[in-house]
Amino acid sequence: MSITIKDLARIANVSHTTVSRALNDSPLISEETKLRIKALAEQYNYIPNINAKSLVTDRSFQVGIFFSTLDQGTSPSFFYEAVRGVHRILGSSYNLVVKGLDELGEVRRTVNRKLFDGILLMSQSATDDEFIDYALEQDIPIIVLNRKVEDRAIGNIVSADRQGAQLAVDYLIHNGHSHIAIIRGRAGFQSARARTEGYMDALRASGMEPHPDYMPEGHYDVESGYRCMKQLLHHKNPPTAVFCSNDDMAVGAMKAIHDKGLKVPDDISVIGFDDSEFTAYLSPSLTTVKRPIEKISRRGAEMLLQGMNERVQSETTEYVPTKLIIRDSVSTKKQPNS
Repeated sequence: MSITIKDLARIANVSHTTVSRALNDSPLISEETKLRIKALAEQYNYIPNINAKSLVTDRSFQVGIFFSTLDQGTSPSFFYEAVRGVHRILGSSYNLVVKGLDELGEVRRTVNRKLFDGILLMSQSATDDEFIDYALEQDIPIIVLNRKVEDRAIGNIVSADRQGAQLAVDYLIHNGHSHIAIIRGRAGFQSARARTEGYMDALRASGMEPHPDYMPEGHYDVESGYRCMKQLLHHKNPPTAVFCSNDDMAVGAMKAIHDKGLKVPDDISVIGFDDSEFTAYLSPSLTTVKRPIEKISRRGAEMLLQGMNERVQSETTEYVPTKLIIRDSVSTKKQPNS
């Protein structure tokens, strides 16, 4: 049976109010007493009752992680890594509530300062700005992940997607490819725009112009990657390499190539984006750009905790670098198609 705060108070020979204040770093309790009670709590594996704790501190001990959408554009791997990163920082200290903004009206009715001590928003597009403004009006500390929010004093953790995409396409060019396509991400998403810009940066730096037929739009899921790749394969001059704006679409593209009777990378090279856990176990293993979603969400949770504890809204923007992970899905094309 788990130990209660009253049990811990009896062991420490103090009141349960003193225990509560010590565990919450109250300035009313001496450092010596805090250290002694925290040591006993660890020794007896004391797990705080969050509901009771909220009554004492006037805090809900509940944090929300919100996504632009849970229906489209949020891949399972992206979702998993984002939630895992936040959970590793919050642990058992806070209840974590996961929601999508697909139904913004319903979300707003269930979000207020009494229910949420803080919010992390895994944002994809400017359509989320209405929710950001609402959270700020409610005086709820909020950190936006994955997207730089303009014209608002707000904390952001953003990955360098444009530079990562340029790294990927530069690598294809370095391996002799000149007929390079991109399967773009979902229209309106900042990440999709940044990766498309990086793709075009790399081509133009090498004296090439992107061909509109080589730029089909996907939705960040496997099915759209498959569909877009089939479209590219039906082109009169198919690409020799494809940069996919995320790993899930790269999986779909590889399946379409296989179904056409072709091989990756012998016939067509493929690069993804994100470095999801499964990419190393594909056959062939997928060359991809590592965008550390878990690291982004961990850092965001750390920034949010600091803001909640200090009762201030962070205004810091941090960029997390991306990295090209070279595996087996790209081959050298010494003689590109004419």
